[in-house]
Amino acid sequence: MSAATIAVEVVYALPKRQTLLRLDVPAGTTVGAALAASGILALHPEIDLAAQRVGIFGQFVAVTHVLAAGERIEIYRPLIADPKASRHQRVARKRADRDSERDMRA
Repeated sequence: MSAATIAVEVVYALPKRQTLLRLDVPAGTTVGAALAASGILALHPEIDLAAQRVGIFGQFVAVTHVLAAGERIEIYRPLIADPKASRHQRVARKRADRDSERDMRA
């Protein structure tokens, strides 16, 4: 790797398959250009960058973000369920279980 290139990673995870690609890109490369150069979009044609967000180490970034050496680009899948609604459902189930146990003891 020369001084004019930097090493980055591109990551995409599915429930049963994960893809991690390491590549060297020219300094000043954007997230979008690195994704195109990585070939991840050909490996996973279901990725839709217009609908899915990307990030660097868990922080959302735009595809125009200029990469620094060692950064890991993460492609996030759409959520299946609303996290807030899921939490409310878990709390309601726990409350119902607790009430049921209390009724059985009474």
